[in-house]
Amino acid sequence: MNFLAHALLAGESPALIVGGVVGDWIKGPLPAGLPQDLARGVALHRAIDVFAETHPAFCASRARVSAPRRRYAGVLVDIFYDHLLARDWADFRDDALAHYCAGVYRQLGMRLVELPAGAHHALALMAREDWLQSYAELEGIADVLARMSRRARQPNPLAGGEAEFVAAAEGFEHDFRAWLPDAQRFVADWLTAR
Repeated sequence: MNFLAHALLAGESPALIVGGVVGDWIKGPLPAGLPQDLARGVALHRAIDVFAETHPAFCASRARVSAPRRRYAGVLVDIFYDHLLARDWADFRDDALAHYCAGVYRQLGMRLVELPAGAHHALALMAREDWLQSYAELEGIADVLARMSRRARQPNPLAGGEAEFVAAAEGFEHDFRAWLPDAQRFVADWLTAR
């Protein structure tokens, strides 16, 4: 769910960015016909997810989520980390967030026909509604969590989950700033090994 972080961690490679963003829509075995460069981006996405789930800072963030929402802590932390990344974008990149997001949407649009059809509507909506840039504001993550809650098959406490962030904002920020450089090193090592 942390589309912006996956895009950033993918570096400057358009295929890794596209594969990283679309990774949440591709479950199980990679679809036949997915171009190799996009498949590599999806594989990187999956590797980052595994890395995050076991990283001490990410685990600390999950533990900050209250008991009623703990089952969804991983999803919430993903969204909170994208919020922190977008909100503090100038700390991590020299280009403007709006410019970067427009580039990500452009790359997605250029490769859309090669992606699974099930992702097309959501990716078009992402670009049209500028989800990535909206993460910079608390209202943006509140909207994301409300949409996710409505789409889920079972009742869940995701709507209103931004309250978890507000309750421990400094802790989440500390965790994120510990996690991101480690994630960047992890990605560099992963790319070198493959």
